[in-house]
Amino acid sequence: MRAFIIGNVALDETYSISALPEPGVSIFGTQASRDLGGKGCNQAIVMARCGVPTTFTAVIGEDDRATTIRETLAEEPVTAELISVAGVASDLSIILTTPDGENSVITTQAAAAAFTPDHIAHSLRAAKAGDLLALQGNLTEAATFTALKLARQISMCTAFNPSPLQPWFPTLWPLIDIAFLNQSEAAALTNRTDHAAGRFLLQQGVSTVVLTLGGEGSMLVTADTACHVPATPAPAVDTTGAGDCFMGTALASALRRSCAIDEQALREAARASAITVSRRGTRLAFPTAEEMKEILSA
Repeated sequence: MRAFIIGNVALDETYSISALPEPGVSIFGTQASRDLGGKGCNQAIVMARCGVPTTFTAVIGEDDRATTIRETLAEEPVTAELISVAGVASDLSIILTTPDGENSVITTQAAAAAFTPDHIAHSLRAAKAGDLLALQGNLTEAATFTALKLARQISMCTAFNPSPLQPWFPTLWPLIDIAFLNQSEAAALTNRTDHAAGRFLLQQGVSTVVLTLGGEGSMLVTADTACHVPATPAPAVDTTGAGDCFMGTALASALRRSCAIDEQALREAARASAITVSRRGTRLAFPTAEEMKEILSA
């Protein structure tokens, strides 16, 4: 089976700061890294490093950022379909990290917003029944609906990470098989937390819900079970991309074993995320292909 990831790609510029600034206050910071990022790109790289055949489609501009994005993505085992759109700036993320490993992210969306339904249809032209479609919250409502409806017609499995939050997300649930949410997203979209949020989404049509709970681990909720999987202990140096790593690894674990998301998938995702948070940066912090091989064969 092949994974099709449709989403955003950006250049991540990460700055280390002592604390988040108060309004009107200037602070010093140190540029820690500059690398490839964007939720869609992150998840595609992780899945490809897990050994899953992965096609990643994103919109970029025709600027210097686009050149860097193409050259850097070529280093990864991903089939990249990057669509250049004239007059659009390639997306950029500014990431502020504090000494305790927490981060705040500012992401532009001009390129992601330029994704049209025609782009979506072209990106899924080779998809087959049983393949996976994974989406995040960066695309427009029209593009997101087009992707999910086409996936349903093809009988693909659909996975969705509702981030960044958009007001129209609740209308998507009947088209989604697997939802990955953190605690704040679950609270915003369901007014519930923990397994109650999962049960609510099951009632809306989702088949499998994965709730990520930070240092408390994760929870798997299906019609038959609600189980908790603890986090793998790790020093929190930088949490950027940890959620994307978790989702990509969990999906890859299930795809490689031709099964539904299960406790093993969440345990392996926890191990991969622990490696990510122990390193600074985004792409360079993800487990390597060799590390993924060890995680997924344990």
